Amino acid sequence: MLVTSRRTHRWVLPKGNRMKGLPPHAAAAQEAFEEAGIEGAACPAALGSYRYRKLLRTGASLLVDVDVFPLAVTGLLEEWPERAERERRWFPLREAAKAVDEVDLGQLIRSFRGSELASLDKRTAFLERLRGLKDGLRMFHWFQALLPQKGQFFELFEAHGQTLLAASGALTRLLQGGEGMGQHMREINEREEEADAITREVKRSVRRIFLTPFDRSAITGLISSMDDAIDEMQQTARATALFEVSAFEPEMRDMGAIIADSARLLGEALPLLRNIHANAARLHELTGRLVRLEGQADDIHAAGLKKAFKAHGAANPMGFIVARELFSHLERVVDRFEDVANEIDGLVIDHS
Repeated sequence: MLVTSRRTHRWVLPKGNRMKGLPPHAAAAQEAFEEAGIEGAACPAALGSYRYRKLLRTGASLLVDVDVFPLAVTGLLEEWPERAERERRWFPLREAAKAVDEVDLGQLIRSFRGSELASLDKRTAFLERLRGLKDGLRMFHWFQALLPQKGQFFELFEAHGQTLLAASGALTRLLQGGEGMGQHMREINEREEEADAITREVKRSVRRIFLTPFDRSAITGLISSMDDAIDEMQQTARATALFEVSAFEPEMRDMGAIIADSARLLGEALPLLRNIHANAARLHELTGRLVRLEGQADDIHAAGLKKAFKAHGAANPMGFIVARELFSHLERVVDRFEDVANEIDGLVIDHS
């Protein structure tokens, strides 16, 4: 999403100055709301930064450093504070990189890979077939007719990655609270069922297929760690329903944004497994970021628990117990993404 600047009408990212009392990612989300009418959850970990020279009203031209944060969009408003002052537009990544003037920003946009989006239509057909099948995944027999000697492990990995991406989006919307929470919980449950079906087929294929692309234990380790991540998303939704939670702490929403960004990174990494040798460097970058996101989530988890304890204390121990339960599930989701990163790192070491 790019917007036009107010004076020169060039294409820019929604952005602004840091705001007193708000962490940088929250200030970025506020600017996205004011300038582009976007609602969503901003990941606390910056994608990167760029520098540009800004012409001030005084006539001075000063260098400005800009940190860029990924934001999982949960709503697009028809009316917003600066609607009359700017144009907004969704761009494909390549076109957005060309539309901005700043070279470093263009590079940053290009690095925000869209492989999970580019493959979404292709994977959607796969998942639609998945939903209509009964008794597990007996329908995958036709896979064997197509390529019986190798199976369809890469397709299954990538399809599971799409369920993680969709479930993380539903979880992000759930953590915003408000209307539609029941629908978001239902979607998470449905996505988890799809993921279970894919996981079962991978494990059946490991037993049936003579020639596999990786060691059999590596295949089951990767798909199991992915499935554990979506299982914990489902547990978060179940705890929300059990305790009838309708509002969430900012730290919980921040962890949800980290989960959404982790799913995005995994969505890019999985197709690269088809040629590990050629993609080893990029895979290492992606898994490194997943590990760093887990470290940041740990810090947010600790800060959120401390805040909840101070807020509830002895006066409302049940309130603290509920908060701790939700924080624990969210932390375990991010931990499972780190497990996936470690599984991929192991494949890179073995095969690159």
